[in-house]
Amino acid sequence: MKRLALFGLLLAGMMVWAGCSTVPLTGRNRLELVSSSEVSSLGAQNYKELMGQAKLSQNAVEVAKLRRVGQRVALAAEAVMRENGMAEEIPNYQWEFNLVQDDATINAFCMPGGKVAFYTGILPVCQDEAGLAVVMGHEVAHALAKHGNERMSQQLLVELGGAALSTALKEKPEKTQNLFMLAYGVGTTVGVVLPYSRSHEYEADRIGLQLMARAGYDPRLAAPFWERMAQKGGGGMPEFLSTHPVPANRIENLKALEGEALPFYERGQVK
Repeated sequence: MKRLALFGLLLAGMMVWAGCSTVPLTGRNRLELVSSSEVSSLGAQNYKELMGQAKLSQNAVEVAKLRRVGQRVALAAEAVMRENGMAEEIPNYQWEFNLVQDDATINAFCMPGGKVAFYTGILPVCQDEAGLAVVMGHEVAHALAKHGNERMSQQLLVELGGAALSTALKEKPEKTQNLFMLAYGVGTTVGVVLPYSRSHEYEADRIGLQLMARAGYDPRLAAPFWERMAQKGGGGMPEFLSTHPVPANRIENLKALEGEALPFYERGQVK
């Protein structure tokens, strides 16, 4: 029995070692047992379902503004991928940007494969394109860093013994779909909750600053956005803040990271 347990631990350790990759711009090692193409396919399916159920905004000006910012941040993300030996990943990102008409929901998300949605409730906090870029950069950073993939890999390893995603979907489709929904925080009532760890959130902040700077937006405007978001919370907590670090800590950290991203903005490096 002990031998079996030891073998299981050894096998799990080998799978973890074999499934490690590196997060661009931060260099952190992450667990990646699920391929980008597989999670992108699942993400596209779930995104299509979500958008099919949602009421999309008919405000042409706001939609155009969101998509303009989104495309610029997407170009910056692809530049980062090329510079970090991830050029083969670019085809997995089929970018799409939609604005959901829901003034009560202060939220936004980016699913694997570059499927982005903003809720109209967050627009007053964003105020302008720079504010949109803060949120866009942060959400795209989650996808670029494969935080959802990492969470799903951990869950597959623990709950399904590290089974391949295709095998898990075939043998336990409902359980595997639930793992995906949990990993990416897909909900049925408020759209999407971001259940990432604080370390993931800080990492997305750091990468997001560089993405918005590369896209031509001043990274020094990120901290003021989070100050407005904290004020918006008042007695309650906006959905977008529900799993995020304490606002004061996040703002201090963002200000400390501005110098890392500022040169990209000052050079006007939009690729």
